Amino acid sequence: MGKPSRERSLPDNEAKAVARNLRVSPQKLNLVAGMIRGKKVDQALADLEFSRKRIAQDVLKCVKSAVANAENNHGLDVDELVVAEAHVGKNLVMKRFHARGRGRASGIEKPFSQITVIVRQTDEDEAAKKKAKGKAKAPAAKKEAE
Repeated sequence: MGKPSRERSLPDNEAKAVARNLRVSPQKLNLVAGMIRGKKVDQALADLEFSRKRIAQDVLKCVKSAVANAENNHGLDVDELVVAEAHVGKNLVMKRFHARGRGRASGIEKPFSQITVIVRQTDEDEAAKKKAKGKAKAPAAKKEAE
């Protein structure tokens, strides 16, 4: 007999993965997270695979983990997954010192961060509606410009 299972905090069409204690500043990690927000999973994986940022490999592992969670734990279709959210948070900060002139010291902070990736299964109906809305707005914008 164990603890009762906790209520699921995400909707049924979402899954998440969290990568903690990444040795990079949150600001730099947010640049990589911004590359994948809102993209289809296969496109996000390709972008991370060929990114020149060092931390992109750790973000790639987190996205793959979220996809695996979606497929194995929640039975979602991998081909219809989209990176719905990728948010970055602070973690611990190692404090070191750097010796300066005349016996002084100055501080150096080595920040860690974490990233949370949430993937969502989108229906083809919803995707078609979003595209239709985007096309409907585009001609109206052109008319206003003229």
